[in-house]
Amino acid sequence: MTPKVLIIVGDASETVDTLYPYYRLIEAGFEPVVAAPEKRRYQMVLHEVKPGWTITKEWEGYTIEADIAFRDVKPEEYLGIFFSGGRAPEYLRYDEDLVRITRHFFDENKPVACVCHGVEIPAYAGCVKGRRMATVPKCRFDLEVCGGTFVDEPCVIDGNLVSGRTYHDHGRYIGPWIKMLEEARATGQPPT
Repeated sequence: MTPKVLIIVGDASETVDTLYPYYRLIEAGFEPVVAAPEKRRYQMVLHEVKPGWTITKEWEGYTIEADIAFRDVKPEEYLGIFFSGGRAPEYLRYDEDLVRITRHFFDENKPVACVCHGVEIPAYAGCVKGRRMATVPKCRFDLEVCGGTFVDEPCVIDGNLVSGRTYHDHGRYIGPWIKMLEEARATGQPPT
């Protein structure tokens, strides 16, 4: 049976943040399962800070179909989890089922990856205290107010947690996360 890995999305999830790990999981022999508030199609976005701008510009991106609603997720059936960026985490973090799911992966030391605004979900769930993470600088406050340590690097590994700042870092942090998933698949245990 192909091990399943959750990808967390909602409307306004960042397109590249979501699709890059989605296809890398397939390439590595895992089954990506897209989870969202409801089982339906979601509109993703593209984010970029344009030259001369000080804020993020947003364009409409591709859509993605959620395979499962948060309320129906049994986290023990999944090997790992990925928190995509974009604006979606700003509202997703308040979903009680997503908080339950998030805590499972941290409590069980399963491979977790997070990029950009994705940090807002584990931060709200109380999972970042004492953890080192990369995120987009404007989410530094969210991380630090919840007890985490901001690190401005393209790949930060802290135990079972791998993080990057933005989609520009995908080539640096997704590989180590996939390696953790492969180790967990091979041993049947979370990485040490």
